[in-house]
Amino acid sequence: MRRTWIDGPALLAITLILAGCTTSKEELLPHDDATMLDVWNAGTGGSAGGGQAARQLLDARQSLRRPLQAPDRQAAMAEQARYTRTAANEIYRQFHRLPNPDLVMYVYPHLAGSDPVPVPGYTSVFPLYQRVQYAMPGERTEDY
Repeated sequence: MRRTWIDGPALLAITLILAGCTTSKEELLPHDDATMLDVWNAGTGGSAGGGQAARQLLDARQSLRRPLQAPDRQAAMAEQARYTRTAANEIYRQFHRLPNPDLVMYVYPHLAGSDPVPVPGYTSVFPLYQRVQYAMPGERTEDY
């Protein structure tokens, strides 16, 4: 059987791909005498107590911190007041019950038991859902 002209380039391409995947362990993960603390300090810019990089990091954090202004404080207090228990909102329900419709089932007269005993027809009422479900505060319940 004759070889086709494509076998040579395909073999060369496979060889190049496999050669590109090879690497040494030392090149990928160099093993030196650095401890985890040394690696941490190098990544965070030095020790936590000093160093120029640590000082720059602290300055950047300080510029992001700002005191709350009066509107921010009032908005935060209003948000917290919604969930604070008081006598006024104890009466008002925050978590409304979701509707749970009753199903009415009629059982026709029948015979029951090993000795056929007549059972008269009766009506039974049971809820559609097994448990009572509650809505989250602010969730609409009137359109259900």
